[in-house]
Amino acid sequence: MTPEVASPSEPLLVFKDAALGYGDFIVVRDINLQAYRGQVLAMMGGSGSGKTTLLRGATGQIKAIKGQVTAFGQDIATSSPEELRKIRQRMGVLFQQGALFTDLNVFENVAFPLREHSKISEQQITEAVLDKLDAVGLRAAAHLNISEISGGMARRVALARAIVLEPELILYDEPFAGLDPISLGITAQLIRDLTDRLRCASILITHDVAESFAIADRVFMVGQGRMLASGTPEELSQSDDPYIRQFLKGQPDGPIAFHYPETPAFTKWLNQRGGRS
Repeated sequence: MTPEVASPSEPLLVFKDAALGYGDFIVVRDINLQAYRGQVLAMMGGSGSGKTTLLRGATGQIKAIKGQVTAFGQDIATSSPEELRKIRQRMGVLFQQGALFTDLNVFENVAFPLREHSKISEQQITEAVLDKLDAVGLRAAAHLNISEISGGMARRVALARAIVLEPELILYDEPFAGLDPISLGITAQLIRDLTDRLRCASILITHDVAESFAIADRVFMVGQGRMLASGTPEELSQSDDPYIRQFLKGQPDGPIAFHYPETPAFTKWLNQRGGRS
């Protein structure tokens, strides 16, 4: 059965009063977020603030401890394994390290999702893959091995693979990490252009302020275990909130703590090793 396409007026992803974490430790709580078609959303915050935890909640890797996370109108927590598989097929994910298959060339890396999840002909696969590689500027690199391309090119290959099934929702985990200024700018504009072209929703997990603010429709700031602020890049740029000012300006002193918070699981582990709290 073909999944029903969500109405353009309905959000593709919703966090409603959601709390997410691991075991007894809640990483983030009271999260409210809606992602619509054609939007680029940037999720920002310090290291360990819970940004990637939210991404895992969106893909069903973890379930909400409280509240609700829905994708395409379905509650992630109550979805069966088969329903969750179908939900994930409507998503694209760009992993932080690219996660390309080093024993496959550029073409076969991008073709992999089509071979796994579709029954189209080889000719159709070739056309689809070359179209997506062309969109990221790498059509003529289709024959190259992964060892023959640069880090920035590898990130673009991973992006082509993430969009080859033309997903309705794309999740980017640190898409700008490790890129030179030119590749960074190209990747940012690609994300904006592809979102507009596919009429999908794109969510960026990122630390990069300048490039994210240049392409995002809305920005969500996460810290201190909760959603601290949300708004347009212009609204957050004018905010007087000390957390937001510290993060946007990269100030060493402020409410953002450098040390990861101690948890009951850490205390238990430390006591088992005879350490001091």
